Amino acid sequence: MPTPQRLQRIAERIQEEISEMLVMGEIRDPRLSGVTITGVKVDREFAYADIYVSAVEGSQRAPEILEAFNHASGYIRRLLADRIELRVFPRLRFHWDPTPERADRIERLLASLRSNPSTAETQNQPASPDEGEARNETA
Repeated sequence: MPTPQRLQRIAERIQEEISEMLVMGEIRDPRLSGVTITGVKVDREFAYADIYVSAVEGSQRAPEILEAFNHASGYIRRLLADRIELRVFPRLRFHWDPTPERADRIERLLASLRSNPSTAETQNQPASPDEGEARNETA
């Protein structure tokens, strides 16, 4: 049974290697331009490696990117097996990671609140003095 630290090291190494393959042009699929490997998780039995990807353009391109990765998964797995020594190399499963898009949306919301503080203040203030007293009594 591998330790959690070993699983993490292997996952990080897979992430680094696939990222390098994309940057160096070893995977020559035009559908994969602008793609980022955001994370990798390897299960305890080394049966699967779940690879999370994202792109600058957002989720509009998710189906085509995942299709490209799934099409090239055998090739990528063979390259990884040559570079990372494991008795059995896990099968690769690719997933879309919406985290960067969510973070961008949150940043835009925060920026709009910062640029328009009067709107945020009026939303937090009670509409009438009586309403404010009612809130304090229930709290």
